[in-house]
Amino acid sequence: MAPLALVLTGIGGYSLMHWAKPEPEKKDQEPRALSVFVRSVEHADMAVDVNSQGEVRAGTRVELISQVAGRVVAVSDEFIEGGVVTSGIPLIEIEAIDFRLALAQREARLAEAEVAVQTAVATANVARKQLTNASQASDLALNKPQVAEAKARREAASADLQQARLNLARTKISLPFDGRLISTQVDVGQYVMPGATLGQAFSTDKVEVRLPLSDSQLASLGLPIGYIAGVDGGPTVLLSATVAGSLHTWSGKMARLDANVDPSTRMVFGTVEVLAPYTLNRSGQGMPLAVGLYVDAEIQGRQVDDAYVIPRDALRAGNKVFVVNDAGTLEIRQVIVAHSTATAAIVASGLAVGEQVVVSSIRNAIPGMSLEALDSLSPGTAVAKREAVTVVGS
Repeated sequence: MAPLALVLTGIGGYSLMHWAKPEPEKKDQEPRALSVFVRSVEHADMAVDVNSQGEVRAGTRVELISQVAGRVVAVSDEFIEGGVVTSGIPLIEIEAIDFRLALAQREARLAEAEVAVQTAVATANVARKQLTNASQASDLALNKPQVAEAKARREAASADLQQARLNLARTKISLPFDGRLISTQVDVGQYVMPGATLGQAFSTDKVEVRLPLSDSQLASLGLPIGYIAGVDGGPTVLLSATVAGSLHTWSGKMARLDANVDPSTRMVFGTVEVLAPYTLNRSGQGMPLAVGLYVDAEIQGRQVDDAYVIPRDALRAGNKVFVVNDAGTLEIRQVIVAHSTATAAIVASGLAVGEQVVVSSIRNAIPGMSLEALDSLSPGTAVAKREAVTVVGS
C-alpha cells in the first residue's frame, strides 16, 4: 500500500503545480513588410521611339536578260556570285560577227536608198523643166510619188541601220549601275536566245528595309498613312544586328509609308532607306548593311512634352501599376498608357510626379499589404534585391 500511496501523492502534486502555474503572456506580432524595389514617377520631355524589325533588301534588283541570240564568247572575271558590277563595264559578250555583217548590209542599203532619192529628185526636176505649164501638171507627171517613195525607202533603211547598230551593241551586256551579282546562269560557249536569263544582280547605291507598324506605333510616329519624306528625309531610324559575333549599327531615314493597310496583318509597312550601305554607311566596325540581313529598327518618333515617365518594369498586365503610398502600403492603380518602349512607359493619367512605383515582382498582390520601399538606383541594393526576390519567391 505504501508504494501506491506514494504514486498517488506524486500525481496529485503535479496536477496541483500545473493548475497553479501562471498563464503565458500572449503578444500579437505584426506581419513583416515585404521588401520591394521602387522608382519615382518622373516628369520630363521625352522623344517617343518605335521599335520594329525587318529584312534588308536591295533598292534595285534586276535580272540580266539577253536581247539577242548568239554564242557567249567571253565573260568578265567578276561574273561570279558576289562579283562586283561596275556601271557600263561589259559582263558578258555574245559572238558579234553576224551582227557586224548585218550592220554592213544595212549601211549598204541606206547608201542605195540615198542614191534612189537623188535619182528620183533629179528626174522630178527634169520633168518640171520640160513641162510648159508645171503649175497645172499632175503630181504623177512631176514625178512626186516616185520621190516620196524613194524618201520613204531611205527612212526605212536608216531605221534598219539603227536597229543593226543597236543589236551589235547588245552583244555586250552590262548594267547602268554599280552593284553586286547574286547569281550567274551562263558561261562561255553557251548559246543563248533572246529573253534568256543570264544572272541576277542588285545595286549597291541604296538598300531598303520594310518595317511593319501597328496603329499605336503610327500614332507614336505622328505620320499619316501614305506619308512620303521630303528632300531632307524622314525620321531617323537606327538599325542594328549581330553579325560575326558583334553588334553593328547603321543609320537610315524613313522614306515613305504604304498607302494601304495589309489585309492579312492589319499593319502598315514603312520603308527605310540607307544610302551607300557598302561604302560610306558601313557600321563603326566596317560592316556593310548587307542585303538579306535581318535587323532591329528604332524609329525616332514625335516629341512628347510634360510626360509622366515610369520604368517599363513598373507596368503590369492590364495597364496597372503598383504604388507604395505614404503609409507604406500597396495601392493598385489603373493608368492610361500613351506609349511604351522596352525600357520606359509614358502614362497619360493615373499617377502623380514623385509617387513611388514598384519595379520588382510581387506574388499575390493585395491592396493595403505592407511594403518596404527600396530605391532601385541607390548604391548597394544588389544584395537587397536578391533578398527581396528570395522573400517574394518563398
